Amino acid sequence: MGYVSHRFILDYFNLEYCHLITCNGSFSMKLSTKTRYGTRLILDLARHHGEEPVTIGDISKRQDISVKYLEQIIRPLKKADLVVSTRGPKGGHSLTKTPDKITLGEIVRVLQSSDVLAECVSEPDKCVRSSDCCVRIAWQEATKALYEKLNSITITDLLAYEDRATGFPVDCGSLGAKEI
Repeated sequence: MGYVSHRFILDYFNLEYCHLITCNGSFSMKLSTKTRYGTRLILDLARHHGEEPVTIGDISKRQDISVKYLEQIIRPLKKADLVVSTRGPKGGHSLTKTPDKITLGEIVRVLQSSDVLAECVSEPDKCVRSSDCCVRIAWQEATKALYEKLNSITITDLLAYEDRATGFPVDCGSLGAKEI
């Protein structure tokens, strides 16, 4: 997904521009590489759901992500009970639930270092202005709306778009995504 512009956030969450002024005058958010690659890992496992377990080596080749990095990513996914490992000659990894029961919100919460848009949302004591800051309220509302949307998108929804040559389509129907 990469960087998301402040204009997208404003439009998507119907927020007034004056409510999103930050210290340096700009706003952007970025999903971590771990989150983006972890989503690709889950999608890869979902494509093979109901088959034999999938090896990290196979995922690595298909996704062009190093085995070492995938091993780091899969640990928190296993701990969150999204992925299970099977040992032995036919071992590998598989999803613990069907793809329609796993949401993008779950994956982001497990792999993103923070599940809020601004630190002051979860730790108001870290900012001397948090008690009377109207921007903090906007971050709270935006975080809530973002996760409501991410929680409504299942892996099955994402797989429905995998055959599109251009990737994620501009008009995603029920996903309600906007091109950024």
